[in-house]
Amino acid sequence: MTGDTQFVTLGVNEEVFAVPVGTVREILDMQRMFRLPEAPSYLAGLIDVRGRPVPAIDLRVKLGLPATAATQSTRILVLDIPLGERLLTIGLIADRVFEVVSFTEAEMELPPDIGLSWRSDYIKGVTRRGGGFVIVFDLARLFSSSEAVFIGKAATQATEAA
Repeated sequence: MTGDTQFVTLGVNEEVFAVPVGTVREILDMQRMFRLPEAPSYLAGLIDVRGRPVPAIDLRVKLGLPATAATQSTRILVLDIPLGERLLTIGLIADRVFEVVSFTEAEMELPPDIGLSWRSDYIKGVTRRGGGFVIVFDLARLFSSSEAVFIGKAATQATEAA
């Protein structure tokens, strides 16, 4: 990253994460979902975004946290994630969305090496904000290539069935 980059900050449980503003198409209130049979547990279902089905990912479950019921603060960030030569559109369900902030390259630190095997490959960096940490996602790595293919196929099949 070079210079200032803008991010949307979101909360999951007690943690704060960030995604690049440029990937956010829109932010929606929680809505009814169409559950897909045999889908991974983190794939909450399909949502309607301006007449198109979009797969919605429960970020809590994806990060290994227990699922919880939606609240008034629950939001869906509709993201366009570049994956190679294609664009994956997904809804990312977060407990809450905070604000748009700017971080400089100098403020970003690499994910810490804690000497244990943990999945940090989807973390682009960590920065400090308001006495805590903000974890910046590497969205292209948050989902494995096989997961991205499954999610993309689910959306395509839903579009064809509609």
